[in-house]
Amino acid sequence: MTTTTTPLDTLRDAVRGTVVTPGDPSYDVSRRVYNALIDRRPAAVVHAVDAADVIAAVRYAREQRLPVAVRGGSHSVAGFGTVDDGLVVDLSRMRAVRVDPGARTARAEGGATWGDFNHATHAFGLATTGGVVSTTGVAGLTLGGGMGHLARRCGLSCDNLVAADVVTAEGTLVTCDRDRNPELLWALRGGGGNFGVVTSLAFRLHPIDVVFGGIVCYPLDGDVARAWQEMNAAAPVELNTILVVALGPEEPFLPERWHGRPICAAFTCFSGPAAEDERVLARLEGLGPVVGRFIDRMPYPVINTFFDEQLPPGLYHYWKGNFSRGLTDGAIAAHMEFGATMPSMESDTAIFPIDGACHEVGPEDTAFAYRDASFSHTFGGTWVDPADNERNIVWTRAYDAALRPHTEEAGYVNFMTDDDQDRVRVNYRQNYDRLREVKRRYDPDNVFRFNQNIAP
Repeated sequence: MTTTTTPLDTLRDAVRGTVVTPGDPSYDVSRRVYNALIDRRPAAVVHAVDAADVIAAVRYAREQRLPVAVRGGSHSVAGFGTVDDGLVVDLSRMRAVRVDPGARTARAEGGATWGDFNHATHAFGLATTGGVVSTTGVAGLTLGGGMGHLARRCGLSCDNLVAADVVTAEGTLVTCDRDRNPELLWALRGGGGNFGVVTSLAFRLHPIDVVFGGIVCYPLDGDVARAWQEMNAAAPVELNTILVVALGPEEPFLPERWHGRPICAAFTCFSGPAAEDERVLARLEGLGPVVGRFIDRMPYPVINTFFDEQLPPGLYHYWKGNFSRGLTDGAIAAHMEFGATMPSMESDTAIFPIDGACHEVGPEDTAFAYRDASFSHTFGGTWVDPADNERNIVWTRAYDAALRPHTEEAGYVNFMTDDDQDRVRVNYRQNYDRLREVKRRYDPDNVFRFNQNIAP
């Protein structure tokens, strides 16, 4: 008796991980992504366990002419980690992090989260700039630039990327660093997922162990935003604060009368000496009337978990983002107007500072082009009930329209949705043509197109 071997059988034999297809018991779990607004049905999901699995998956997709989506931490709000009728290369089982404390470097596999990374590096009193939610993927955040609590002191995540391993569209593994394939490394430092599947990333680390961090809350007031901008301009680079506009959380540190009411908050991480903590607190208390606060000394990894419970997988998200060189009165007025009509407890606006060490890198030194921006504005709806989809999307688009006249034409690619493809060129500015040349070299057929796409 003879049996027919299908291409899918061949793929299953070629990988040490698992291949999940429609009809398998785990299919609905395997196809699920962080953003519940994204509901796609791939032809197969390969749960890779090593680079060899990724190579086999990419070669299979090429042979079968299937579109390819790459999933690391799965936090892509735009839904780029999945695809209808295509192949998903899922790296979530590749989460190892190896630290070299002597060299102050760490290498993370492509599916590692910032929680994984911070846990590993903190054992040695070291850290680098990562996301503000611990379940965010290391690779996705870094490839888009990488903003976080240490950016003013240490630069963006991509500024600290020193090497990477990449499976290209041809299904070959390429290593890039300053000596080998340096142009590919340049493109990975902010150019998104356009160039291949990044199976490991190596970072420069900094001696950061315990920080003074937390949240200080104020009434929703434009004067708080103005005072925050002035404080940020004068603050040492060790003090990183993100201005948040949200509805007051139902937390013990905030009086009940502020629960669900519009507020401003300074999400703070001070990585300087403990002797300066009181001075930092005085700066924060000077921004406006404090209505609640939780701020203390804590291990650096802890501050990256503050919003984990508020933002679990399975919520609905629709975001937008813009850069600005300053907070104008018009921008502040837009934030106050839409902050007063925030559509859900889970929604918020976050204004990240991009200065300090971020400005020490030239606009053409990495693919991240906006080194003259001072702030990155991210905002949008996050909600629980799919019946609220339209209301949140309409609110976010109106917010974006109101803010655009007061910000730069471009924004941070990690905050873009799948309907922002018309902004890709301006997002990369003077670096776009150079990125396109790298794309032509490593992915001339645009196999990796589910991203903020740079077409070859």
